[in-house]
Amino acid sequence: MMILLRTCCAGLLLWMGPMMAAAQEQSSWQQAWHEVMSNEEVTEEAWEEAFELLEQLAAQPFDINQASRQDLEQLPFLSEQQVTDLLAYTERYGPMRTLSELSMVSSLGYGQRLLLPYFIYAGARTPTSRRLPAVDTLMRQGRHELWGSVRVPFYTREGDRNGYAGYRYAHELRYDFSYGGGRVRAGWTGSQDAGEPFFAGVNSWGYDAYSYYVQVRQWGAMENIVAGKYKLSLGKGLVMGSSFMPGKLASLQSLGRTPATLRPHASRSEADYLQGAAVTLRLGRSLNLTLFASHRPHDATLNDDGSARTLITSGYHRTANEMEKKHNTHATDAGLHTTWRRGAFHAGLTAAYTHFDRPLRPDTATLYRRYQPTGSNFVNVAVDYGCNVQRLSLSGETAIDRNGHVATLNMLSYQPSGQWALMAVQRFYSYRYQALHAHALSEGGHAQNESGLLVGTTWTPLRHWHVQAYADYAYFPWARSMASQSSEAFDVLVASTLTLSPFTLKARYRRHYHERNHPDGNHLLTGQTDHRARLSIAFPPPNSAWLLTTQADYTQTSDRGWMLSQTARWQPRHWLLSLTAAWFDTESSASRLYLYERQLPHQYAFASYYGRGMRLSLLAQLTIGRWQGHALLGHTRYFDRSVIGSGLQAVGHSFMTDLSLQLRYRLGR
Repeated sequence: MMILLRTCCAGLLLWMGPMMAAAQEQSSWQQAWHEVMSNEEVTEEAWEEAFELLEQLAAQPFDINQASRQDLEQLPFLSEQQVTDLLAYTERYGPMRTLSELSMVSSLGYGQRLLLPYFIYAGARTPTSRRLPAVDTLMRQGRHELWGSVRVPFYTREGDRNGYAGYRYAHELRYDFSYGGGRVRAGWTGSQDAGEPFFAGVNSWGYDAYSYYVQVRQWGAMENIVAGKYKLSLGKGLVMGSSFMPGKLASLQSLGRTPATLRPHASRSEADYLQGAAVTLRLGRSLNLTLFASHRPHDATLNDDGSARTLITSGYHRTANEMEKKHNTHATDAGLHTTWRRGAFHAGLTAAYTHFDRPLRPDTATLYRRYQPTGSNFVNVAVDYGCNVQRLSLSGETAIDRNGHVATLNMLSYQPSGQWALMAVQRFYSYRYQALHAHALSEGGHAQNESGLLVGTTWTPLRHWHVQAYADYAYFPWARSMASQSSEAFDVLVASTLTLSPFTLKARYRRHYHERNHPDGNHLLTGQTDHRARLSIAFPPPNSAWLLTTQADYTQTSDRGWMLSQTARWQPRHWLLSLTAAWFDTESSASRLYLYERQLPHQYAFASYYGRGMRLSLLAQLTIGRWQGHALLGHTRYFDRSVIGSGLQAVGHSFMTDLSLQLRYRLGR
């Protein structure tokens, strides 16, 4: 297999070589987003949700000349000032004729100008009716999409031989309907992880996980209504926050603004969704009200008395043990959020209630779990606030839980121009504060047990030179995992992008200090400093459909590691071919390195590599009329082991090869 793969890759490069002056180079929002977001800062669930959100928005770009504040606030990379300035520009100067006019909005920086064209277009401004057309008109003028995907591994895990109830193939089927640039949406998703039973056992209804949704926007007094499975983010996320919380580097792009969203949950993720209905009502020019209700199942590990010890969000149901935990606990949620906005000021109130049919009883004897949520009923109330005066913006949220414990997050930003901006974020999350749906900017990954201050800047000293930097200090007053007493962390990052046509040079350095238990087990803490550096150069040959990117990564933690990778992408009118090759050498998992690979639509990879080995992947995409096909062939080979993974996931070889296929059919606009 390895010899065949090498031969195919070499032949492909030789075949495409003479075509390097063939057609116009095209980019993608995935590549642009990767440039302004670090996947090392956030969890795999957050990375997946970010792509799902942007995939939805990119599939239905909206007219900037008819955009409302709610439309623009869906875009997580825009700041409060930039949203206001975009609305003010079209009000003052009339409709944009082309997106080149974005350069006239002075507050837009490098990242926003890079990303915006993938999500908006400049159309003719026409009055928008808040009435919906008849059902037959919706179906005739709407867009229908149906696509299916399958992943075929050319290897066998230990669980495939003995342990997993299903076969080793993962697959997914989706249908999505949209009308009017996403004004009306409806869809359905069925997904199956490798090893899960299909039309068998606990999955007698077919797929292991289903998602379904209907969304209508701008209908009478309703700004937005979603029924089925949905995601909800309110305020700064201290009470109700989507698991997609931008990392520190991405927060610099939006100057700390948290995207407030109510949207369908169309992905296969089992984390942080709600199931029921939610609606945002326009009660006047200055007042909106959001109401939500949900009843959904959870997987949980149970105690002997039937209470829930741990909620599980992986969504895996492959073994008898995992299937026993499927949907054995249920949660009911209800709440509201009201927002008042007048000129430069806005304020909001959030109230949320959660009830579990099994009481939560974690192992509080373990020190760092002492203040995890306990009980059956939870109540949180929060106020959010903000003002935007000229180039100065202040916003925040303060929340309390059922026992009066407090969490607060406050942001201050100053943006004198699109070339320079400053941001400061203060946070205090009591170690006793409990909020089941909270997701907010943090070092520790939770809106609990943390105080901190982050300061950052974005700067464009020259037209083609863009710099980002931040410094973040965090203090943890209570014990946490791998730190049995109060500890602290300090995180510094500098990133720079220089464009010297046709080259784009990027450099990034991050220093992260954190405290953890001493390896001698003497109840003392020891400090550990991690260094990570990245240097890359992208080269699109003139008048070519090619993009070549070379990247070098280096890390030094308790040990060292490096990676060298090369990506070649060829994208003429109907084709896309992308080849990625990487060679990595690290001393342990502590010095693991991350590699960005473009994936199939609606699929996500948060790949990290350690040890000694190489990674090859080849992505092909072809569009013919209403049909679009994708294929991704991946191969990973290690030179320092004969078995990959452990337990039921163990593969008894030093290499793994898999093939992912996707076919999409689109009907309508």
